[in-house]
Amino acid sequence: MPRVKAAQAGRQGPGKRRLAENFAPGEVITDMAKKEWKLGAPVGQGGFGCIYLADMNSSKSVGSDAPCVVKVEPSDNGPLFTELKFYQRAAKPEQIQKWIRTHKLKYLGVPKYWGSGLHDKNGKSYRFMIMDRFGSDLQKIYEANARRFSRKTVLQLSLRILDILEYIHEHEYVHGDIKASNLLLSYKNPDQVYLVDYGLAYRYCPEGIHKEYKEDPKRCHDGTIEFTSIDAHKGVAPSRRGDLEILGYCMIQWLSGHLPWEDNLKDPNYVRDSKIRYRENIADLMDRCFPERNKPDEIAKYMETVKLLDYAEKPLYQNLRDILLQGLRAIGSKDDGKLDLSLVENGGLRTKSITKRKKGIEESTKSSVEDMDCSSTQTEEATKTRSKARKRVQK
Repeated sequence: MPRVKAAQAGRQGPGKRRLAENFAPGEVITDMAKKEWKLGAPVGQGGFGCIYLADMNSSKSVGSDAPCVVKVEPSDNGPLFTELKFYQRAAKPEQIQKWIRTHKLKYLGVPKYWGSGLHDKNGKSYRFMIMDRFGSDLQKIYEANARRFSRKTVLQLSLRILDILEYIHEHEYVHGDIKASNLLLSYKNPDQVYLVDYGLAYRYCPEGIHKEYKEDPKRCHDGTIEFTSIDAHKGVAPSRRGDLEILGYCMIQWLSGHLPWEDNLKDPNYVRDSKIRYRENIADLMDRCFPERNKPDEIAKYMETVKLLDYAEKPLYQNLRDILLQGLRAIGSKDDGKLDLSLVENGGLRTKSITKRKKGIEESTKSSVEDMDCSSTQTEEATKTRSKARKRVQK
């Protein structure tokens, strides 16, 4: 299973992993389709490899406005290989464009796969993948915005994420780690958001056959502890309902600023038991997170709907979108595709001035340059978190 293999790769000692050496700007690589790409400046580096700006090969050097990036890692490492399988199966440009056209979407927040291959340098082999370039991640903006997003922004984000989840689910994959740091803004359009990091994506339904529900103590608490699903806490392989549950927790945190179990994330069993308790009483969860009168009823209704899904059941995505659209109407708004990431409207939160918040967001975006850290780095961090959690459970 991809997640297990990725985790095993991450548990190898640092000495067993080779880092990609630095490639000079102007280096030309050739993908499997014989298309040539030219590398620009490095924009990210992790424990497994590097990310460079990239463009199609020409006589010009790759500028700061390059439309693509290339991820490079030594070919005997694993995380990029796992992610590459997802992109090759589900993220070809023609696949995404066909989905956008048939579902009448303005865009789909799945990064496009433009090519991949192997590149030899100084007697060493490197695996690479070309993909879209992005801007800042939502976590940086969330932190700069006093850890709150407006209700309209949360609902708009969630509608676009539901579009993404429906697409990847229909292509036999679940993401399993939806969170603000894995959501990146388009490099050119700040109203578009993309879900990245498929290094731990799980093929839940290979060849149309859904994996069976099976609790595995060795896999307990997979994912990011505060957001991961109850199934994942029990060691069950990721599923569609798990992705939707994770999105529900993200919505609550983005809107309220916290989740009830965040005070004790070091105890994964406590987090699991808290989620189970609140799933049985979602009204209590809403009261805890939104003590003011103006509660987001649409989020409660969303959580109630997801709660009723069976493990292998196909969600009715449009029903979930309709629930969120009702929430927009309740606040006198509509799905206009705009992401206002600088204003906080929910509750009586006292925040910094709008000017300061906007400045913080701009600085965050500038400092990110690319903000698409190697997915292998995130895989490594997730693996360490899971290993620690498992050790605590075994004790």
